[in-house]
Amino acid sequence: MAVCRTLVRTSISSLQHSLINIRNRLGVSHTSPNLGLTSFLFQIRGLGFDSKNASSCSSTTRSYGSSISAISPETTDFFDKTGKDTVGELLRNRNGVARFMKMERKAENDDPSRWFPYIDMFKSGSLCLTSNEVMEALDGMIMDVRKERIRNVVQNRSYSVCLVVEGLSDFGNVSAIFRSADALGFQSVHVVSCDNSKRYKDNRHVSMGAEKWLDIEVWNSTKECFSVLKSRGYRIATTHLSNDAVSIYDMDWSCPTAIIVGNENTGISEEALELSDLHCSVPMKGMVDSFNVSVASGILMHHAVCDRTNRLGAHGDLSASERQILLAEFSLRHSQTAISVAHEYAKRKQALLSPRL
Repeated sequence: MAVCRTLVRTSISSLQHSLINIRNRLGVSHTSPNLGLTSFLFQIRGLGFDSKNASSCSSTTRSYGSSISAISPETTDFFDKTGKDTVGELLRNRNGVARFMKMERKAENDDPSRWFPYIDMFKSGSLCLTSNEVMEALDGMIMDVRKERIRNVVQNRSYSVCLVVEGLSDFGNVSAIFRSADALGFQSVHVVSCDNSKRYKDNRHVSMGAEKWLDIEVWNSTKECFSVLKSRGYRIATTHLSNDAVSIYDMDWSCPTAIIVGNENTGISEEALELSDLHCSVPMKGMVDSFNVSVASGILMHHAVCDRTNRLGAHGDLSASERQILLAEFSLRHSQTAISVAHEYAKRKQALLSPRL
C-alpha cells in the first residue's frame, strides 16, 4: 500500500511538472499556484469565460432576495479569477449572486398554487432562447453519461418541500445542509440573515460543490422570507420543542412545506415561531434533547422524501415542461463555457433572422 501511495504521488508530481513545462512553452499565463487542470486546459484551448457575457444573462435582482447557483470544483475558471471560492463569500455577497442566474425567473404572483421559479427563456442580449434551443446549443459539449446523470437528477427534483436556514453562524453547517438537500432531491434552499461582519472559514469541501446545483435564495429578514414563501403556497413548519409540536412522522409531506431550522445555539427565533403555521419536532429517544442542526436537517428532509414517496409514488414531481426548463438550467450551470456557447448560438440565430440587404 505504501508503495502504491508513493507511485501515485510520483505520478501526480510528474504530471504537474509536465503541465508547467507545456504552459511555459505555450506562453499561457499562470497567476495562481492552485490553477485547476480544467481551467488550464481551457486556457490552452482558448475557452476562457467572458464575465461580461455572464452579467448580460442575469435577471434583475429582486428586493426580496437573490438566487444563486455557485460553482463547484469541476469548474475552477471563475474562482481562479476572483479568489472568492467559499460558500460564505457567495452567500454574503448579495449584489453578486444574481449574476449566477441562468434561465429567467417568473414573477412572484404567477400561479401561487404551484411554485416553479423559471420561465422558458434564456436571455442573450436582445435575443431569447427557449430551453429546447439551449439544449440544442449545448448538445455537443456535454458527454452522454453526464447528460443522463443530469436527466436522472432533474427527474427526482422537487420544489414542493424547501428548507429555510435561519441565522446559522457556522457555514460548515450550512454547507453540510446544502449537500444533504442536493443528495435528497430538494431544489430550493433559503438562507436568512447572513451577517457580513462575521468571518467564515472555507467550507466548500463540506458541501462538495452541491451549491452549484441548488436554487439558493438569500434573505435580509425572517419576516421577508416567510411572506414570500406563503405567497408561493408554502405552509411554514418550524422545528421547535414545545407542547404543541407535531411529530414529523405524523405530518403530511405531500403538502407544499417550508421546513425552518434555526441557529446552532439559540434555535428558532421568536419571530419565526410567531409567523409559522405549525411547530414540528424529531422524536428523541436518548438523554440529549437535540441534534446538530445539519443532522436534524438531513433527518427532516429524508423523512419528507420517504413520506412523499409513500403517498405520491415519488418525491420528484415536476411536470414535463418544468423538467425541460430545469434540464436547460442545469446544462447552463454545467460549466462556465456553456454560457459562452449559448451566447454564440444566440448570435448565430440573430444572424439568420436578420434581413439581408
